[in-house]
Amino acid sequence: MTNYRMDASPQTYARTAGFLLLITIVAGGIGEAYIPTKLIAFSDAAATADNIRGSDLMFRVGFAFYLLEAVSDIALALIFYLLLRPVREDLALLAVLFRIVSTTTFAFAMFFYFTSSIVLERADYLSVFTLEQQNALALLMLKFYGSCGNIFMLFHGIASILFGYLMFKSGYLPRVLGILLALGGVGFVSRNFVLLLSPEHASNLFLLPAVLAGVLMMFWLMIKGVNVAKWDEMMALQNDKR
Repeated sequence: MTNYRMDASPQTYARTAGFLLLITIVAGGIGEAYIPTKLIAFSDAAATADNIRGSDLMFRVGFAFYLLEAVSDIALALIFYLLLRPVREDLALLAVLFRIVSTTTFAFAMFFYFTSSIVLERADYLSVFTLEQQNALALLMLKFYGSCGNIFMLFHGIASILFGYLMFKSGYLPRVLGILLALGGVGFVSRNFVLLLSPEHASNLFLLPAVLAGVLMMFWLMIKGVNVAKWDEMMALQNDKR
């Protein structure tokens, strides 16, 4: 394997990661949480359909925010790899792969989210469906979206555990961030299995460590960044082993 070569300083990557985290938190909060909860009533197909038809722009804005989040999340996976590969390159790469799979899985889920609006169109080719059938089919698409969206938590959680471990071992990032990120990953994985085995107990409290880790890490990377001297030391040690 070749020696490490950084085209930008680790501090630049850290600042970039902080900025990307800000985008994912804001865009994800709007596109995945706020707007869907304003439009979707999972127990009422007619109300959901009326909300989407009456707020088509909001619906599409939510999807646009998701796309912004997804692009940022893929870039963030690369930045984390560049920052953490001096600790263990194999685990950093594995974490990236899990992160990409999680983003891809949620992208597949968002396909059903957007499809629900197509089902509700007044197009001639949909005239074979009654209004009630259109509403029910749209809600079914949204339920698929919710189910597929839950699956991504397993892959995202494993990626977070791996990145958290590497942060903890790095020495150039605070260990507490690594611990929180790993705990957040455990929360994602745990909630995924609880949703599968006992859905009524799948509390959002499982996700609290991940939210806390994301916010704290965002501020730390944007303001403090990494300890460059220790990063250089870790990189030198890895190069010496080669």
